[in-house]
Amino acid sequence: MPPPDAGSTERLDATIPGAFPSDARSASTISSQQSLSQALFARRSEYTRPRNVRIKVGSWNVAAQKGTEQDIGGWFVGGKGLEESLAGLGVDAPKSESKEPRESVKEQEARRTKYAPTIPLNDDGSIPGGREVDIYALGLQEIVDISSASEALRPYTDPATANKWKSAMKDALPPGYELVAEQQLIGLLLLVYASPAVLPYIKAVSTTSVGTGLIGYMGNKGAVTARMVIGETTRLVFINSHLGAGADKVALDRRNWDAGQIISRTRFDPIVDSMGLNQAQGEKIGDEDFAFWFGDLNYRLEGMPGDDVRRLLTIHTLDLDTERAKEPSSTSVDSGYDSKTSSEPAVSDDAMPLPPDLDPASLQTTITSLLPHDELQQQQKSGKAFHDGWTEGPIRFLPTYKYDIGKVGVFDSSEKRRCPSWCDRILYRTRAARLRYEEKEKEHEAARKRDEEMKAEGLDQATEDEDVLFDYDPEADGDKDDYDDYDAQDDPQLEAVITKEGFSDEILLEYYTTHMRVLSSDHKPLDAVFALKYDAVVPDLKAKVHQEVARDLDRQENEGRPSITLVVDKTVGTDTDNITDKGSDFDGIDYGDIQYAKSKSRTMTIANTGRVPAIFRFVDRPVEGSQPPGPFPPWLTVTFDREPDKPEKASFDHVYQYTLEPADVCNVELRLKVDIMETVKSLNEGTTNLDEILVLRVQDGRDHFLPMRGRWLQSSLARSIDKLTRIPEGGIRRLQHQKVDNEAVKWSVPRELFRLTEAIEEMMERTLAEWDMTGHESDKAPWRHNAGWPFLKDPGYFENDIHEEALANVYNALDCDESFEKAFDAEIAPMQKVELLAEVLLKFLFSLQDGVVTEAMWRSLEDGMIVREKSKQQLISFEERISVLEILSSTPSHNASFVLLTTMLQSIAKDITNISNPRPKTPRASMDLPASPQVHVRRKTLSKVPEVALRQLIDRNYATVFADVIFRSEGFDKLKEKDRATRKGRMVKLMEVFLVDDDSGM
Repeated sequence: MPPPDAGSTERLDATIPGAFPSDARSASTISSQQSLSQALFARRSEYTRPRNVRIKVGSWNVAAQKGTEQDIGGWFVGGKGLEESLAGLGVDAPKSESKEPRESVKEQEARRTKYAPTIPLNDDGSIPGGREVDIYALGLQEIVDISSASEALRPYTDPATANKWKSAMKDALPPGYELVAEQQLIGLLLLVYASPAVLPYIKAVSTTSVGTGLIGYMGNKGAVTARMVIGETTRLVFINSHLGAGADKVALDRRNWDAGQIISRTRFDPIVDSMGLNQAQGEKIGDEDFAFWFGDLNYRLEGMPGDDVRRLLTIHTLDLDTERAKEPSSTSVDSGYDSKTSSEPAVSDDAMPLPPDLDPASLQTTITSLLPHDELQQQQKSGKAFHDGWTEGPIRFLPTYKYDIGKVGVFDSSEKRRCPSWCDRILYRTRAARLRYEEKEKEHEAARKRDEEMKAEGLDQATEDEDVLFDYDPEADGDKDDYDDYDAQDDPQLEAVITKEGFSDEILLEYYTTHMRVLSSDHKPLDAVFALKYDAVVPDLKAKVHQEVARDLDRQENEGRPSITLVVDKTVGTDTDNITDKGSDFDGIDYGDIQYAKSKSRTMTIANTGRVPAIFRFVDRPVEGSQPPGPFPPWLTVTFDREPDKPEKASFDHVYQYTLEPADVCNVELRLKVDIMETVKSLNEGTTNLDEILVLRVQDGRDHFLPMRGRWLQSSLARSIDKLTRIPEGGIRRLQHQKVDNEAVKWSVPRELFRLTEAIEEMMERTLAEWDMTGHESDKAPWRHNAGWPFLKDPGYFENDIHEEALANVYNALDCDESFEKAFDAEIAPMQKVELLAEVLLKFLFSLQDGVVTEAMWRSLEDGMIVREKSKQQLISFEERISVLEILSSTPSHNASFVLLTTMLQSIAKDITNISNPRPKTPRASMDLPASPQVHVRRKTLSKVPEVALRQLIDRNYATVFADVIFRSEGFDKLKEKDRATRKGRMVKLMEVFLVDDDSGM
């Protein structure tokens, strides 16, 4: 497991190491942040400074041998164990700091044990190590026995084995070096360490693994990989792999397949930059600036007899020990140790030494003759693997595999006599090399297409035509050299690279060699040292530049983006409106005290204070609970003093948007009025309030938030009869913010209902008396044209809130238990007062939560009516009233309320009938039914006596109007139209029973 600061690792299925990773997480960027990044990058020279680091990459297949960890500090950290006469790039001569001579090969082999390092004694090291190296990247293979099925199929990795290697590295490294990346997959282990000087610059570490072994997914083969960003500018990737073994064609194809799988299935975590943005969506191999691929790649020498190769190479290994060279070899002739004889011509001391590549007896000449058969280089040239920009340092050392354990230069002497091969390799690739390869591939593809086009045009037959300049053959063409004409690679040159972030880096391969004097495995370890010069971000300087860039962009953006200013009405609505609230710090609209049915308006001015047109609209506000969505709450009406933009010009997905030109203003009225019963109920119960925040959105600008508040005054509406009978004298306002349920029962009927019915009867008497005394024309009396008056009114009676102030005052008097007379202005006539009181009564009855006749009561009443209908039984009015009251008596307050209402209606109907003189000659023709609600009265059922006919019409209209507000019927609105009409007819009939005046014979 990686350390906590090593970044997160792609978690794969534990039972199948290296399964395909999940979809990359999406990056979140917005245009303003991208602009900031671009502007910041343009000034990168101000906050970056060049830094130099040395990276040491090491690879070793330890063959699951015990004690191999004891050698790791010597060869990898100390740079020891080299045989300079057989060493590779950059190795000249050993250091000579020790006074004692270095241990000989013979002594070293004789001393070899599993319980001590096998590095030769008195070896001072020949390549950089210790503090000379800033980053150590170590790749190990076969730290466990991968040939064991139990190990290969193990669903987890035992950390004990990796801990041995980490402990050995910790002991060997100088103080202050820390592990920054770790990943293990069965026998593969990748460890990356950083020096104290480099550690603070390493970020965005991500590790992962890909298994390509058994069934293509098991971890006995595959790769472990680490990605990191150094200096916030340069991406590094380290890949430690173990590819498929074997020397036949199938094994070769499998190695190529393994490499392809590792590339396609490796995914790293997105890189989060200093602004918190994901710069990449799950980076892959190829997105880095510098990649290092190392490990046991297992590529062999193709078509070479193993005995001949061993014999040829043993000529050079005999030179490792002068005593061994003089003694007869104890091995078989096939081993090749006896192939160097005394018959070779001696070289004169005065002779000029030949360069290694020209000396036919030199090691380099031998290597040069073998490398054309190296499968890895063959596959690179044929474009089958590692061909897309991967580079390897010049090979100037003996093959790394396979040696007898405990021997310096004895190749496989077992029965298998394996052919020596460069199985262990270190490759590297720069971003520049990959881009060059991709560009070359584009050119080849373009050439192929041109060739196909020419053939399609019939030019393929004109092979001798001078106009045909080329004929592209992807199998034969290209810059593939003849393998037999292998040219030894020159020393690597410094390579300049432009990183993915646009910074300039340089890299140079300084050393590439194998450690022949390490004896504890059948593979020789090898390493490479790279010098990297990169631009590193200085955090303090970047923070300063970032601040300056952000400020400049903000200023530029503000000058070019729309900007509006809101100026709101700061008056506070209390009992006395238009009082300036100078002491309040509320930055919004305060409506003050809010009562039912009374509207309050506030104004707001929207001014375009920017330099460009501003397009704005109100958008859905943040809501919680059961509040309805939308830009405005249901109790608020917003009116602009201009028309909205035409729909075809709307930029938002909404037609109600407005455009202000620079310096233009728009006035907005925000009118608050609570008249929806559901809202009243919620406000009374405290489940909602009048605190809201409106959101005004400016296109390409910032949102403006407008808070508003109001203080709800308790209303007697939207309550139950039971609760209303508990309200003490003084009204509901007396119990503001108190629980009504805590009060004892005060009244037999709600006091509000009693006061309304009493006031209506009293005001009706005054209206009729005034009409009678003033001698108004009887034909113009409202009850002569509207038999439902004063409870039925023309639909336009309350249009444009013409009576809003008077109605609001009546509701307020009702809630405060005050005289209704005080609610009316002096100029309001008694007839109009009756109409307004009648409207308040209907609204009050409609708002009762349980109704005067509850759902349960109505079910019982309707069941009785249905039974009588089926049996065709008819009760006289007196008997039917007794039957109804008996059911209602189960709840005395409801029963009393019903009787109070029907008695009032009966009294008003009687008074209107009595004053209707002189009587018209044709009552049927002169008495029109109201338009709403439509009361269908069959003309033949009306009496021929005018006053009786009038009373019948009044009773039917009153019964129709009050049936809607008195009765509660479950699911009434969901009934079919016919069923609704039937049920409504029963309600009206029941009401008529109580309105008929039995004493008058009507």
